[in-house]
Amino acid sequence: MSSVEERRRPPTAQQFVLAELRRAITTGRLRPGSPIRQDALAEEFDVSRVPLREALKTLHGEGLVTYQAHRGYFVETLSLDDLLEVYRIRELLEEEAVRKAVQRLGEDDLLRLERAQAEVERFAATGQVQEMAGANRVFHMTLFECSGMPRLVRLIRTLWDSTDAYRSLYYGEGGNRERVVAEHRGVLDALRRGAADEVVSRLDEHRAHAVAALSTVLTP
Repeated sequence: MSSVEERRRPPTAQQFVLAELRRAITTGRLRPGSPIRQDALAEEFDVSRVPLREALKTLHGEGLVTYQAHRGYFVETLSLDDLLEVYRIRELLEEEAVRKAVQRLGEDDLLRLERAQAEVERFAATGQVQEMAGANRVFHMTLFECSGMPRLVRLIRTLWDSTDAYRSLYYGEGGNRERVVAEHRGVLDALRRGAADEVVSRLDEHRAHAVAALSTVLTP
């Protein structure tokens, strides 16, 4: 099979399909509003329709796909109101995670964040949008995971899943990529100084820039 086979499969076929479908949606390979071609995907993943259907039910519950009677599953599309709600909830949850993370942050954590940022900058410089989006996610999730609150991180990750495909559009502009790099550097600087209020403020600004850009995509 293709590069899909090159990745080690999770323990079950359903988990494998779920991970691959989520990746295809959040990277934008399956675009918002596009139909889910179950036969083609079952052939691509080398699985039966059963684990595929179960994975789609899970994604439907997460809000990543929608089901239409007699038409099947489609990648969910967001309205501007949806986007604003997701980012508002993220703002509330991420502040809690960040404040806890700052209290627990050690040298090893900072090194992991710096390595993640180096990847963000490398892909930003070469204009590799999907790779940058993935590295950006690693940077933020690494910080949130330092909170020691895995349930909270899972909630935040689900919210990110619902907007990742749109976020990739944001990175398509060179100026936006440069802004993200600069904002991450500011966050890292504040983290090194243990300045929790500044980290929260910088991340609020970071999200606001993304919301402003994505709002133009979702405005008719």
